[in-house]
Amino acid sequence: MMAVSLNPLARIEHNIDVPDSLRGLVRIADNEVNPEWLGLTERDRDRIWGAVEALYRTGAYPALSICIRRHGEILLNRSIGHVRGNGPGDRDTKVVATPDTPYCLFSASKAITAMLVHLLEEQGRINQLNPVSYYIPEFAANGKKRITVQQILAHRAGIASFDNIDPEMLFDHHAIMNLIYSAKPTNLHGRELAYHALTGGYVLGELVQRVTGASIKEYLRENVQVPMGFRNFNYGVPDDVYPEVARNYLTGFPVVFPVKQFIRRILGADLQTAIDLSNDPRFYQQIIPAGNITATAEECSRFFQCLLNGGEYDGKRIFQPVTIERAVREVSATQFDSTLLAPMRYSAGMMLGNYPIGLFGPATPSAYGHIGLTNNFCWADPERMIAVSLLTSGNPVLGSHIPRLAMLLTAISRRCKKVFRA
Repeated sequence: MMAVSLNPLARIEHNIDVPDSLRGLVRIADNEVNPEWLGLTERDRDRIWGAVEALYRTGAYPALSICIRRHGEILLNRSIGHVRGNGPGDRDTKVVATPDTPYCLFSASKAITAMLVHLLEEQGRINQLNPVSYYIPEFAANGKKRITVQQILAHRAGIASFDNIDPEMLFDHHAIMNLIYSAKPTNLHGRELAYHALTGGYVLGELVQRVTGASIKEYLRENVQVPMGFRNFNYGVPDDVYPEVARNYLTGFPVVFPVKQFIRRILGADLQTAIDLSNDPRFYQQIIPAGNITATAEECSRFFQCLLNGGEYDGKRIFQPVTIERAVREVSATQFDSTLLAPMRYSAGMMLGNYPIGLFGPATPSAYGHIGLTNNFCWADPERMIAVSLLTSGNPVLGSHIPRLAMLLTAISRRCKKVFRA
């Protein structure tokens, strides 16, 4: 069927062609359960899925996948679109995405990395209130001696970003670490909230390496990936899995001043360069703790369900309940983030929801999780007993997708009503 666009702004947006019928592009996993078992109706599930289809029809996402668990059971586990072949300017053969398609989580990786650091503390191997330099002496240079592990987790370490680094440096771990060691912090007392897009992740990865003697990738595999039965869910992917990963695309309105400079300040490079790097096979051969975990939506939902369960999944203890309580506890009230230029709430490693509106929809003050490059959302909401993952391969900053994305988050929050417990 001929591809058409229902988006009146399509001519100025770098978006995909969307067909009249989506039937051939939708894949539904066989593990969804009856919504009535979960306190919802078929209409509730249809409304949420309808909001997903409406989001896809904006043309901002060549592929997207969503998995929602409620009370530990799968309400939705579906995908729509193409792994590759239907992005802006893409001439490859079209390959339809499935719920088993892995995506790069980008900054949503930070939530998993943070939980590994909290696990180190649970095991008695670190104290987050200790200075980073206690574990990594080189970090003390240029006034960073007293910056704590918790300040790194909470984006208060004063080393928020790289300044126009050569993108190829991302493939040289020692060069990156030396750049961080030589950095001079913008503040010394943890008072400034400034989102650390990449720098903090490298420090935390090095911390795990120094304390355990193993890479953070090996630590994740041993303590989470294998016990929870994940095929993916680790930093990068093996070479034979790389072709399965959803290709990333720059979509939406053209990125121009001042947004272009804003993105460069956060990432240290322009957005197109960052997306091109994320499609480079070398990117998936690296360990980038703040940005290159790959996983399916179901795997991410499973991980956050484990957190909702108090650290247990399928009879296996992954984290102690007190570890999760520490990880999701608010570090400070809502404060202006000088990197993201927006009011934010953080725990030691998580982005937190808010009231009356937050990152994870309306009336979600108890929700915790993380977003990745603006269009991946992974979170848990204990008030609604949901664990949600929305993963996409489109990376628009501004575009006509924004109202539809807000409508989807709203549909999830409103249809999955709060659970009142005695």
